[in-house]
Amino acid sequence: MAPPMAAFVGSLAGTPLRCATASRVPATVVSRPQGAGVVAPARRSARPAFRMAADDAGGDAGGAGGVPGETYQFQAEVSRVMKLIINSLYSNKEIFARELVSNASDACDKKRFLSLTDGGAASETDFFIRVKADPDAKTITIEDNGIGMTKQELIANLGSIATSGTAKFAEALGDTAKNDDVSLIGQFGVGFYAAFLVADHVTVVSRSATAPNAPTFTWTSDSESSYTITEGDGGVPLEGDSGTRITLHVKSGSMELLENQRLGDLLKRYSEFIAFPIYTWETSTEMVEEVDGDEKNEDGTPKMKKVPNTVSKWGQVNKLKPLWMRRPREVEEEDYNEFYKTLAKDALAPMAHSHFAVEGDVEFRAVLFTPSVLPYELQQNMFDEAGRMVKLYVKRVFISDKFEEFVPRWLCFVRGVVDSEDLPLNVSREILQQSRVLRIISKRLIRKCVDMFTEIAGREDKSDYTKFWSQFGRYIKAGIIDDSDYAEELAGLTRWYSSASGDDVTSLAEYVSRMKEGQSEIYYVTGASKTAAASAPAMEKLRSAGYEVLYLTEAIDEIAIQSLSTIKMKLAVDSDAGKAGEVGTLKLSDVSKESFKMPADDSKSESDKAKEESNAAELTEVTTYIQTLLSKTVSKVTLSQRLTESASAIVQSDFGVSPTMERYMRENSATGPSDLEQYLSTARTLEINPDHPIVQSIKAKLSVSKDGDDSTAQLGALLYDLALLTGGYTLADTAGFASRVSALVSSAVSGSAAPAKAEAAAESAAEPESKAIDPEVV
Repeated sequence: MAPPMAAFVGSLAGTPLRCATASRVPATVVSRPQGAGVVAPARRSARPAFRMAADDAGGDAGGAGGVPGETYQFQAEVSRVMKLIINSLYSNKEIFARELVSNASDACDKKRFLSLTDGGAASETDFFIRVKADPDAKTITIEDNGIGMTKQELIANLGSIATSGTAKFAEALGDTAKNDDVSLIGQFGVGFYAAFLVADHVTVVSRSATAPNAPTFTWTSDSESSYTITEGDGGVPLEGDSGTRITLHVKSGSMELLENQRLGDLLKRYSEFIAFPIYTWETSTEMVEEVDGDEKNEDGTPKMKKVPNTVSKWGQVNKLKPLWMRRPREVEEEDYNEFYKTLAKDALAPMAHSHFAVEGDVEFRAVLFTPSVLPYELQQNMFDEAGRMVKLYVKRVFISDKFEEFVPRWLCFVRGVVDSEDLPLNVSREILQQSRVLRIISKRLIRKCVDMFTEIAGREDKSDYTKFWSQFGRYIKAGIIDDSDYAEELAGLTRWYSSASGDDVTSLAEYVSRMKEGQSEIYYVTGASKTAAASAPAMEKLRSAGYEVLYLTEAIDEIAIQSLSTIKMKLAVDSDAGKAGEVGTLKLSDVSKESFKMPADDSKSESDKAKEESNAAELTEVTTYIQTLLSKTVSKVTLSQRLTESASAIVQSDFGVSPTMERYMRENSATGPSDLEQYLSTARTLEINPDHPIVQSIKAKLSVSKDGDDSTAQLGALLYDLALLTGGYTLADTAGFASRVSALVSSAVSGSAAPAKAEAAAESAAEPESKAIDPEVV
């Protein structure tokens, strides 16, 4: 035995040391990172011993200063590695069912392939995978009649961490595996150890099919640093002539898994599309008849009664076949509908589906569905993670449905399945790593989804797309914002209310087909509702001139249109954008922006132009007065060229926001109210209608008194209030507005009452004096 100091030095050095005082007996070593705890001081003591070991070894690799170097194998403390695999590799203990059933599927697939190469005709139905929980014994048993393992294979596959028997089998087959349609799942060699997520003791009984009359061996371990192999089956023979039975002795923290129904749910989630039949132990109650004592019927037969009887039997979990593995022309429409209903747990048939396969550098199969109605999970939260249901499978084994990078959030309402033979997964198969393959698959899925939506839009029955838009229109708008690669194509799928569409919605293509000669922009206005947008003062002149204006009634509408900015469309009329029939670039213009210019009006007469110039000169005092009065709320006051009916309107600078976005900013602002109000006021311009009576009244009052009076100020403030209300903005001073309206109404009423009173007095004076009433007449 080595002296205590030599043993201590050897344990810290991280290499198998030899020391003269230790009689050259190799010491057990444990690697530690440099600089951890007391390691650094101990390494200084270890240097002489290390040099002695190197000198004695006489290595032939030269080092610095001529000192020979040595090559060492990495060492590992097995028990700690096992704990890392069990407790750190997998984030969810339910994964054990997926991993062990996948191993059983591989075992069945190996045996099926070997039987085919030997001239047999084995099929998936000749095999089974059975899973059963025993609450009394606190065990879970997973058994298959696959290829099984010999003693050496038990040592190699279960006793060697990260050694995959499946990977070796596939490597030995080479291209033959692909040609014979062998679907092997395992690749990392650590899936079996997921059993220790839920068990503190595991027993494996296996008999190999590779040799006739092969013996049965039992492998046992408690997940620490050792395992035991004995010959025999422990008194419980295997069901088939070969196969493997794994018994998990469930630990205290996983007792909820000792329910066969719970196990069935796990298997349906992770292994529903495994090729080989999976059975769980199902218990049900049936009503049976039995003799009711000594009572008899009138005909003398014993009287019967119905009593409940508990029946337990094996029930198949994976009855649903992987529809995406079949060719699209072989699948009927009813098959797609039934598959969707089972997959999405939806009572309604899907609105559309897309079934395709991609081959080449990246190979995968997929079937995607558009639901008929918005899923319940997304009705409260538009992008709720619980609403995602494009399920990712690798070799028909479920991996996850929570990969946002795989399917973008604006497609979270789409349902479907994507199955790939080889995706860049981490060892736990729970995390999809970023890679070129992932990006290619994601783009193909988006492309197919857009094609699916386009197919709905192109149907003869237009009500289909009307229904689609009412349910999923907001997601298409979100796609315009999130995905610039498909923004213009998605814009073609949008539908909007407009000044010419009535109660229906219209597409951008339909809008362009109705554009007036010379029009090179698509006009839109924002509003809290269709009615509010239709009555917006900013579009009065356009409406009277016969121009169509789109109505944007949601906050997401404005963001989508602004992110789009322009769109390429086939032109219907000649304009600055191009000739009719050509594809031109059309600008999307907000008619409530200060920079918006009214389309050229060739019919404007010289007298109209003269009148505008005259108004500008005559109303300079009015605009200056109102500008001074409202200096804290607007940046400037100008005469409007777009108003025909309203007294005033609020227009925004190019950096300003609509009323809808303004309300959103108020609700979600992180800054103080004063900072927000200051920003909003600098973006607002008040436009006034020079022909409106209120403006003319202010002009008249200012002609009497240059500084105006209280009534002049009230009228100026009223212009601003009316512009806020008609524009859909929030009116902050409601009490002041009510007071101004009340004063104006009172003035109008009193003004009309005075002439009426004077007229009544005049009529009374003109009438003759009344005569006394004759009593006799009475």
